[in-house]
Amino acid sequence: MHTDKNITGIILAGGRSSRMGSEKGLVLLDGKPFIRHIIEAIQPLVSELLIVSSNADYDTFNIKRVEDIIPNAGPIAGLHAGLTHAKTKNSLVVSCDVPLLTTEFLQQLIHADQEDYDIIQYEAKGKTIPLIASYKKRCAKKCIELLNNDERRLQKLVSELNVKTIPVLENEHHLVTNINTQEDLKAITYAVNH
Repeated sequence: MHTDKNITGIILAGGRSSRMGSEKGLVLLDGKPFIRHIIEAIQPLVSELLIVSSNADYDTFNIKRVEDIIPNAGPIAGLHAGLTHAKTKNSLVVSCDVPLLTTEFLQQLIHADQEDYDIIQYEAKGKTIPLIASYKKRCAKKCIELLNNDERRLQKLVSELNVKTIPVLENEHHLVTNINTQEDLKAITYAVNH
């Protein structure tokens, strides 16, 4: 599958992973690190890929790694770093804890990409998912504005921008499931193999 889209893929791998007990993006599912699953899902859709993390272990994936410009300030800082380094107008942003994502599923964000939206995100079970979304590069400006005001809440960023939300079909809810704990991992590993 080829896409002529000029899009940057941004994988956010900067979380503390405290509930998982180890670096989330490097946790194995079916013998592959989470981040490898995500790289494989996102790569066919983008012209460049960035990993936002201060952990040098991600360098083994041979993908450009960038660090938060404003450290320890949560997902808005990760977004800010990724969008600042992106060379394209549009970016596909995915957190590193959703290893079941597929290329086909992510394509919906690109096809929905109308000029007048800053963010195109998913929604499942009544919750919006701003960390599986398409962002315009111009959102970096709003990120830094909020960070400079000590604002860390991602929902605050989303609420101040022009957003389109795509509902996730019920039979696709598993694709957007965050794996935050060892229990989540066991449940998903069971589901994948049965």
